[in-house]
Amino acid sequence: MGWLTDWRRRRVLEKHRVDEALWQALLKKMPFLPDSEKLKSLMLLFLAEKEFAGAHGIEVTDAMRVAIAAQACLPILELGLDWYRGWHGVVVYPGDFRVHRTEVDEHGVTHEWEDELAGEAFPGGPVVLSLDALAHDPAMNVVIHEFTHKLDMLNGAADGLPPLHPGMDQRAWAAAFEAAYQGFCDALERGRDTWLDPYAAEHPSEFFAVVSEAFFTEAAETRRRYPEVYEQLRLFYRQDPAG
Repeated sequence: MGWLTDWRRRRVLEKHRVDEALWQALLKKMPFLPDSEKLKSLMLLFLAEKEFAGAHGIEVTDAMRVAIAAQACLPILELGLDWYRGWHGVVVYPGDFRVHRTEVDEHGVTHEWEDELAGEAFPGGPVVLSLDALAHDPAMNVVIHEFTHKLDMLNGAADGLPPLHPGMDQRAWAAAFEAAYQGFCDALERGRDTWLDPYAAEHPSEFFAVVSEAFFTEAAETRRRYPEVYEQLRLFYRQDPAG
């Protein structure tokens, strides 16, 4: 049924346009976004195919939709909207929210706890975002972070290894990310400057999401500090924002 999807998408692009005032205001606020017709078209398709909902009385405005859609589409700018297949919902909370966690350790003991999060990507389910983090947390880009988790989940549980393109070397990816992750965790333990958000040390999947944020928002510094990782991300996202 791919022809039907293509037809619907053509109809969306024929009938709709991005509000230019909203777009220009967004570019001024987020200078890492490219002023490109390709991104605007991808945003329109995203907005047509994903459903937005506000939690606890939040009204999701057009400005909020455009801002979320633009940032969500940046990682897939050269990949296409089908990389976000299999789910439909984006939920906006007023602030951080709690998620119940359960984990069984290597001894078979079950651990349960509550996490307070600014965002969460659920396998096969929605992406949940904190409005407070969206608007007021300059240390992170919660949208890019959570949507790169969605890419990571395309081939199973989030583990820091999304489905690589033909021609990419999984061994090169693993070597670059493992060295960077271990070095990052070691620097954090020693109390050294890590530049990246310390949350990246939580798990290889979190390192992938955090360094992906930096790849798009602080590209030149990411390339300087993590050249091997930057190269793998350049190949995966098919973009070179520092180039």
